[in-house]
Amino acid sequence: MNLIKSTGTFGFYTIISRILGYLRDILIAIFLGTSFLADVFFVAFRIPNTFRRLFAEGTFNAAFVPSYTSQLSKKNSNSNKFANEVFNLLFLSLFLIVLIVEIFMPVFVGLIAPGFVENKEKIELATSLTRITFPFLMFVCLSSFFSAILNSHNKFAVASAAPIILNVVLISILFFGKILNDKLIYYLSYGISAAGLLQLIFLYKFVLKYYSVNLNFKFRISKNVKIFFKKLLPSVFSSGVTQVNILVGTIIASFQTSAVSYLYYADRIYQINLAIAGIAIGVVVLPQLSKYIHSKNKKKINMIQNKALELSMFLSFPASVALLIGSEEIISALFGYGSFSEEGVSNSAKALYYFALGLPAFALIKIFSSFFFANHDTKTPFYISLVSVILNIIISVYYFEKIGFIIIPIATTISSWFNSLILFIYLNKRSLFTFNNIFITRFSKIILASIIMGLFFKFLIIIFESYLIYDYYLKSAYLITSVFLCIILYGFISFFIKAFKIEDIKLKY
Repeated sequence: MNLIKSTGTFGFYTIISRILGYLRDILIAIFLGTSFLADVFFVAFRIPNTFRRLFAEGTFNAAFVPSYTSQLSKKNSNSNKFANEVFNLLFLSLFLIVLIVEIFMPVFVGLIAPGFVENKEKIELATSLTRITFPFLMFVCLSSFFSAILNSHNKFAVASAAPIILNVVLISILFFGKILNDKLIYYLSYGISAAGLLQLIFLYKFVLKYYSVNLNFKFRISKNVKIFFKKLLPSVFSSGVTQVNILVGTIIASFQTSAVSYLYYADRIYQINLAIAGIAIGVVVLPQLSKYIHSKNKKKINMIQNKALELSMFLSFPASVALLIGSEEIISALFGYGSFSEEGVSNSAKALYYFALGLPAFALIKIFSSFFFANHDTKTPFYISLVSVILNIIISVYYFEKIGFIIIPIATTISSWFNSLILFIYLNKRSLFTFNNIFITRFSKIILASIIMGLFFKFLIIIFESYLIYDYYLKSAYLITSVFLCIILYGFISFFIKAFKIEDIKLKY
């Protein structure tokens, strides 16, 4: 396997999905802005979408792949039997969860968005919409199971392409936004669940080559399956701790008007880089890392870990610098249209700025957690993540009344850096990871290249500032041009100072 090539494949489809996601969100911003309807819809969307991120973006994969890979490596493989037992238990559990939540939806929404409770219209609409969107949870979690099967066989393209379906469906609905008017949020909600079902069907057709589904409820739970489900919850929580923190933030933000929307739009910006720098690398590296840990090949283990970390920093550090420098211009260029007010741009940009400070940490959590998961250890990152979430809650709740919603991205960033630091300390303490000299040298060069790129980006913003502020026709074009030029410059500098080498692309792991 070639780490860079596989990450590139995963990242390519992920970028397409994110670009379509931005188009989707631009259209939502035009029609809904940061209004009452936007807050309600984002809560209804956030709940199943958080579970999508928790399960589909590498977290279910993190628990399943090491166990499934171990079964595949055995001479008399029972991998299909193991997978079927997991699938049946997962199917039944998800069905019961969806059924129970649908019955008690008013209570559930009240817990997720307590700030809505005092507004009868707001809580009732949020409840109705969440009832429509919640089946998406079941479809996307089962989809993540099929994706994990494909990833275990180093087939990353199909799994990474599947989320595109959601954005295509929602964009199609949004094109009729003017006609639909107040009914738009209902059609979007139905579209979310429909897209989840289509995604499941799409993946099912491809997974049949490696796995045959045998749906039955005559459970004979093997020892390996029991071990897997014991690992599942800790791995989902620890690998998806950033999403857990965002969900916590949404709950707290519901007490301030439009704050949910501000956080949503800011979250959407940095997620594209995180999807590649953290999620894609973590997903791609896990099968091979599990394989070499099983065979006790220490040389390969060390090489893969350092290259994964190097690639993650190579992608996340310059993105963080760019977002810090141009947060307001980026928000304005992407979302500053139609119903999206100047206040909405300003507040979303503030949230993005503080999220950007934590972007490398978000990526590090994904990478470091995968090192634990490959060693069949889900408890350590779980406990660390739990402490991190508690820290986030304490900071957010204590300062929310004093400074408002902006404390949420600040607290998320602080808790994430704490999480990544403690993960590293434990990895080092248990001799599960060691920096090599190549990484240390290249990381210093990555920092240098990122700073130069950042200064160039600031220069371009100054040149185009007259166009970037609420020019409906040119600001997006100038932003895209600036980003494209910065990427070229960053790549050139990185190659020139040897922060990146062409040989890395050809290197097999």
